[in-house]
Amino acid sequence: MMPHWTSDDEGPLSEFSTKRAYAQVEAISKQPHYVGSQNHEVVANYLQKELNKLGLETTVQEGYTLSDWGNLVKSKNILARIKGTNSSKALLLLTHYDSAPHSYSHGASDAGSGVATILESVRAFLYNKTPHKNDIIILFSDAEELGLNGAALFVTQHQWAKEVGLVLNFEARGSSGPSYMLMETNKGNAGLVKEFAAAKATFPVSNSLMYSIYKMLPNDTDLTVFREQGNIQGYNFAFIDDHFNYHTAQDDINHLNKNTLAHQGTYLMPLLNYFSNADLNTTQATDDDVYFTIPYTFISYPFSWVLPMVVIALALFIFLLFLGKAKRILSFREICSGFIPFLGSLIVTGLITFFGWKALLKIYPQYNDLLNGFTYNGHAYIAAFVLLALAISLAFYNRFSAKKVTMNHYVAPLSLWIIINGGLAFALQGAGFLIIPVYFGLFIFSVFIVTQRSNKILNLICSIPALIIIAPFIQMFPIGLGLKVLFGSAILTVLTFGLLLPVFGAFAKKGIWSLVFFVLAIGFFAKAHSESGYEFGKAKSNSLLYVYNADSNQANWITYDTNLDSWTKGYLGENMKEATTMEDTPLFSKYNSKFTYQAEAPLKALEKPTIEFLEDKIVGNQRYLKIRISPNRNVNRYDIFANEKMVIHNFKANGVTSLGQKNSLYQRKDKKILSYYVVDNVPLEIQFTINTSTVFDMQLMESSFDLMTNPLFGMAKRENWMMPTPFVLNDAVVIKEKIKPSPVVAVNTLNSSIVTPVVKDSLTVAKDSLKVK
Repeated sequence: MMPHWTSDDEGPLSEFSTKRAYAQVEAISKQPHYVGSQNHEVVANYLQKELNKLGLETTVQEGYTLSDWGNLVKSKNILARIKGTNSSKALLLLTHYDSAPHSYSHGASDAGSGVATILESVRAFLYNKTPHKNDIIILFSDAEELGLNGAALFVTQHQWAKEVGLVLNFEARGSSGPSYMLMETNKGNAGLVKEFAAAKATFPVSNSLMYSIYKMLPNDTDLTVFREQGNIQGYNFAFIDDHFNYHTAQDDINHLNKNTLAHQGTYLMPLLNYFSNADLNTTQATDDDVYFTIPYTFISYPFSWVLPMVVIALALFIFLLFLGKAKRILSFREICSGFIPFLGSLIVTGLITFFGWKALLKIYPQYNDLLNGFTYNGHAYIAAFVLLALAISLAFYNRFSAKKVTMNHYVAPLSLWIIINGGLAFALQGAGFLIIPVYFGLFIFSVFIVTQRSNKILNLICSIPALIIIAPFIQMFPIGLGLKVLFGSAILTVLTFGLLLPVFGAFAKKGIWSLVFFVLAIGFFAKAHSESGYEFGKAKSNSLLYVYNADSNQANWITYDTNLDSWTKGYLGENMKEATTMEDTPLFSKYNSKFTYQAEAPLKALEKPTIEFLEDKIVGNQRYLKIRISPNRNVNRYDIFANEKMVIHNFKANGVTSLGQKNSLYQRKDKKILSYYVVDNVPLEIQFTINTSTVFDMQLMESSFDLMTNPLFGMAKRENWMMPTPFVLNDAVVIKEKIKPSPVVAVNTLNSSIVTPVVKDSLTVAKDSLKVK
């Protein structure tokens, strides 16, 4: 599926060099470089210099965007352009250069690997003086980790965006494993599929089932913004294994797999050569294709074939059943008895795996510390449950199926696989390629019906497609979706075993083989147990915030952790209580993490922000507000909350409106109005209107990401087997307070004469307004 050997030599300058790309990642990921940090500017300057070294003129695009997620930030995009000879549409090479905040991520894989892949590929492309007609735009986007803001800034405000015909986006959600190709399109994928096949990538890894599942999940990349905001389509390339390193302090150069980096290069080099000369309009299509990869090969066919292929398979299956019954090769009684071991294996394996994983979470509560749901010993558990599924299947067939009735019992898995594919043909056509191994199974079955003999070599050869097409999903599902779906992998193992029954059914000593697989499963469970603890490089995540409530003049230590370690207990103590301090200001978390415990903390001399009402007036039944919040210390983030009963219109933040705002109503979820990631301590200015009958009720959280370095606190350093929890506000000093409105000015709009302003509180103004109405 991917390269498994990379040279320690740089290699010829005309080719992509993993060593040179790896050196680029090392330079980019020396330090965390999230938006607003000093190192963020260092990396931005480095990238401009590297592009200049390639002889390219760089430009910088800066500006504010407010994402649909309610994240406001000033992004700094870095751009370069290579002119083509006759360009109608430009090819865009895309990745982001900011690292994830809160967790000290170095951003080596996500997405230093993408930056390095583009830099090294473009270097080789320019060195070879490759002739090309299309312009090539290089975009190192900013603030992807905060809400895809840099990509949004480019798509909505840069003149080059209108010229882009196709995007190649390089991403990461782990630090190893094969890089998967995923498409982003608003219409059909047929054009993208055909053009990708024509580009002839060396190690293509993709399938339309992943494409269909990806579209249903709430996952977004920079390319999503291009598709949604600019109707520009393209390809994502991302690796997802070792997911436990994603967005953590372990996303460093030492955890990035060199073979994975090489795999990214095997995509971009041929695609850059091909699409720089292709007619990019041919990627547009209204139809969808089924597609999948086998080693070194990319196969596709139209969605319209899916249902007919199932119907034909069903018709052939029924014909073979009648033929076998007519020839007295098949026995109705034996066919029925074949469902006992097959369904028994499925049910028992599914139940044992489902409840087995839940039991393991009880036995090893530390597994819950990893929010992404994939543990450091996750691969051992995949192996253990797959081997256990094989042991259970062989045990059932040893008890309920003799060698002489194997082909009679083969009817059960074939029939279930045809039923499954029938459902997929209507509900998930992207999985239509799963009918192909069934056709090979039907071929095995037909040879037996015709010849009345089972050919072992033929059975073995015809089993290969099932292994190549289906088996990778057994490992892919838990890696991509978390170990909570291990039961799915176990069930898929039994289903695959069923397709391979002509091979396994011929085993003379199934009981012994079942015992062998069971012992191997126990061995992997033991391996997982030996690796269930934490160590340097496989660290336990923990979290801590210092929260000062300026309204009550109280401070608390707060954590998200459920399993407290020695470091967090050092601050929370043994008598902590359930966290209630932040209930009225719920923070967004990718994995719905909530605060768990809190304990009283000493008061520190923190400078509160300055809150100014620049405008607060009433015109008719509308109240117009403009508020500026200025920091008086070095801060990184503002979170603004409002009572859910406050209906907000005409909302702007630092001069920009939300990307998804279609009318005057400001769309928000729950109490959160926005999260503003501060760059250079620039104040936040928000302006909006509310109905005069609405009670003003807003709160502010001001956060600085300096808890561990702030001299006011003198924090103890984490032990080397610990790391900050990712995906949540962490290691932060937080000031929380209500935004209290100043007196407002009532303006009489019933006649054109200007009246003397009358200073009233907001409640009086609301009552007066109702009286006027």
